[in-house]
Amino acid sequence: MQTVDTAHPKRESGNVVLVGMMGAGKTTVGKCLARQLGKVFVDSDDEIQRRTGVSIPHIFEVEGEEGFRRRESCAIHDLMQRNGLILATGGGAVILPQNRIEMSDNGVVVYLKGSVHELWQRTRHDRNRPLLQTADPRAKLQELLSQRDPLYTEVADLIVHTGRQGVQTLVAELIRKLGLQANNTQAHEPCKL
Repeated sequence: MQTVDTAHPKRESGNVVLVGMMGAGKTTVGKCLARQLGKVFVDSDDEIQRRTGVSIPHIFEVEGEEGFRRRESCAIHDLMQRNGLILATGGGAVILPQNRIEMSDNGVVVYLKGSVHELWQRTRHDRNRPLLQTADPRAKLQELLSQRDPLYTEVADLIVHTGRQGVQTLVAELIRKLGLQANNTQAHEPCKL
């Protein structure tokens, strides 16, 4: 069983950073994990939308992926200055080396890993995924996973396979592997998302 070194200095921030492909469950797991641990949850895509006042697809349309990645990098930098955060990152957050360094230096990074089939099942009806607005979105998912998997693996302190397990089970496993204590008042309540 893979666990995280509880004495490592990066743990002092109390931050847990979730990385992985779109549809891996970063936001769902992150919200539940934050609730169980009594921490603040932030989704980097939501933070970008809050800062700009527009949707992610709109940013892609106006500024392209490069413009979005610049905004994403600024948001990650700012968020990684905080402590006690559960951060769900966008699927492409690992592309830029400076993002990987920021995340790795300022928190425990968890790669939520799913198969192409699982990711496709979770994203196939979502029109808010600009990179999947192609003639063959499943093939695009496969291509993105092939490109990004080595980067997720490189930055991860812990890899958790999402599979078919429920959110509650996955979060309990994650808390155990991270060597953290759940907030006793909320540990036995099901996640309400």
